[in-house]
Amino acid sequence: MNRTTYSEIEGHSKSFYALAAVLALFVLCGFFCAYYMEHYGHYITGMSNQVVWGIPHVFAIFLIVAASGALNIASIGSVFGKRLYQPLGRFSGLLALALLVGGLVVLVLDLGRPDLLIVAMTHYNFSSVFAWNVFLYIGFMLVIAVYLWVQMERRMNRHVRAAARVAFIWRLVLTTGTGCIFGFIVAREAWHPLIMAPLFIAMSFAFGLAVYLLALLAACKGSNRDIGDVVVRRMGRLLAVQVTIVLGLTVIQHATNLLVSENVGVERFILLDGGNYTLLFWLGQVVTGSLVPMVLLFRLREPQDPNHTVSVASALVILGGFVQLYVLVIGGQAYPLNMFPGMEITSGFFDGVVAGYTPSLPEIGLALGGVALTGLIVLFGIKLLRFLPVSLANAAIDPHHVPHNGRV
Repeated sequence: MNRTTYSEIEGHSKSFYALAAVLALFVLCGFFCAYYMEHYGHYITGMSNQVVWGIPHVFAIFLIVAASGALNIASIGSVFGKRLYQPLGRFSGLLALALLVGGLVVLVLDLGRPDLLIVAMTHYNFSSVFAWNVFLYIGFMLVIAVYLWVQMERRMNRHVRAAARVAFIWRLVLTTGTGCIFGFIVAREAWHPLIMAPLFIAMSFAFGLAVYLLALLAACKGSNRDIGDVVVRRMGRLLAVQVTIVLGLTVIQHATNLLVSENVGVERFILLDGGNYTLLFWLGQVVTGSLVPMVLLFRLREPQDPNHTVSVASALVILGGFVQLYVLVIGGQAYPLNMFPGMEITSGFFDGVVAGYTPSLPEIGLALGGVALTGLIVLFGIKLLRFLPVSLANAAIDPHHVPHNGRV
């Protein structure tokens, strides 16, 4: 085991309490927005009977997918034995747990009638992938809790690798299940390709690592802890590879869809004629969320301080991830259902018409509340328990590291 020293942050500064107050305010606002939608009904939102999953679902899916990817850092260190990543495992588990809780809270409150959640947890329809996810989400939280316990209890350190292996397998199954939600819905041409499962796994790696990098850099800067360029540069290169994989699978997704005649219409909608969806796909997902971060991260030079570059690239990956899920979730619903392939449909029920969707303030408030809840859990987690290493300087992380000028 890596004998790294961990400690809590002090958390007594005005900036700490100001940040906590802002996050708590957003959380309260999110709960108020959920109550407002529950009280007045979903007609006050931008959703309709065509677009039934709105912006809160986009945020919820992002947080859940990123939760799986955030735990990847712990897996690299504990499962694959990479010593550089082993001191980062505790914070990885905390962030994964916080992201999952934030995403599930948004998901439950956005469904309407959250009081009926107990029915979904006690009556299962195993032909539905949604029922599988009830077990996967709860199990994932338990697995993370066990992993953190064996990490932080010195007497149980010998079981870290076993717990990490279970967590590694579980999170792959979890993300596969999330992707299968879309892969099994054959009524939507934009969703049902089987590549959705590996695409969601790749997205989890990229989105989770981007969130992890931003959270780690912010936590170290806020608590005045050293973080060397070795670990930042290594994770930056890893992020570049993962973003490349996501972009490659996205190309395969759309290329294979174009080979199926019944899906040419939805592909033309997303890639050429979809208006805002097309603009978001090319400018937001491909350029801003993929190509620009890849250029920034692959061009990192050795003497260059990587913190700023990696922070900017991670923020762009996160922005691109939200855009990618928005185009996938909202755009996939906005495109009209192909109810009778090869036939023209004319009716007074908007059949064959692209559905409009504009997020309402209550939806945005609920979505941001989930993000704030994630931040609040992480903030008080590192204040109350020893999740952060005392130092992540190059000498502490890699004793064999030699500085660029050759001096030790």
